[in-house]
Amino acid sequence: MGDKEHAVTIKEWAKIAIAKHSRKMLKYEAGVLKDKDPEDLHQMRVGMRRLRSAISGFAIALDLPATVSERNIAKIGRSLGKLRDLDVLLAALANDYRPQLPKSEQKNLDKVIKSLNKQRKKELKRVRETLNSKLYLDLTQGLQNWLDKSRFQMIGEFSIYPVLPDLLLPQVSQLLLHPGWLVGVELNQGAVHISESLDHQTVRQILEKQEPILHDLRKAAKKTRYNLELFSHFYGDTYNYYVKQIEQIQEVLGQIQDCYVLREVLEKVLQSAIAEQMPKLAAHFTKTRYQKWQEWQVLQEEFLEDKTRQELRQTIQQPIFATED
Repeated sequence: MGDKEHAVTIKEWAKIAIAKHSRKMLKYEAGVLKDKDPEDLHQMRVGMRRLRSAISGFAIALDLPATVSERNIAKIGRSLGKLRDLDVLLAALANDYRPQLPKSEQKNLDKVIKSLNKQRKKELKRVRETLNSKLYLDLTQGLQNWLDKSRFQMIGEFSIYPVLPDLLLPQVSQLLLHPGWLVGVELNQGAVHISESLDHQTVRQILEKQEPILHDLRKAAKKTRYNLELFSHFYGDTYNYYVKQIEQIQEVLGQIQDCYVLREVLEKVLQSAIAEQMPKLAAHFTKTRYQKWQEWQVLQEEFLEDKTRQELRQTIQQPIFATED
């Protein structure tokens, strides 16, 4: 905690965050290239996401080399993401779903797993190429050069406490105004009504139509959560409660989306509707989606309440000033 205890200005906190996430990204690089443990890929990807979030969150104060940009980090992250998505899919199919299926469906699932493993080899090759590319090497060298001799905009000299609400409220506003909150909701003269007794069929129809909007809300929740976590040091329990709730939104919507991704992958490989080839697995997806929809509705209702929105905004406007022990 040494640096954190003495950091006061925006630029000091920016450097702490960028250094921390750069270290994490680089720590797992060798493991990703060796491909012995999928956790290395996961951790490197998390490091890159958080580095990107730090650069975005402190953008007003930073003077970074052109090679160190959100755009470049996103390009590299997408390559790692494709491989990570395959790892998650393969683990889910082999460990979570396969043991529950009858032998006839296991046979079909094994075809899919075999196909995905072939695809994974191609993606691993691309990731290795990416981590040896000029784009990646320029990014890491640029980061190192900046950390050795950091440059900032003049606003970096500000104390961080007075400007925290200005940094955080725009991102939170974007999240709270996202159209995904209104999926399955009725509005009547400003009053929100959430129906809590929808049957499986109605939920399926809503999700089939609105899944892209909910997926986009999930991405907005993830971005907001990362930005809020950057500054959790400055806030107390109420703030951290909302960070956890936003993480829960991300998780639940992610689990709903996973069912669609898995179904698409299966149908592409098997070249037929999953309900025909693998009825038990199709029924499992339907059940999971319905359960997660009910979990989502609890969070949806909470974040559509005026009280929640007011409390979140007020909390952000009142950072806790650190004191020395």
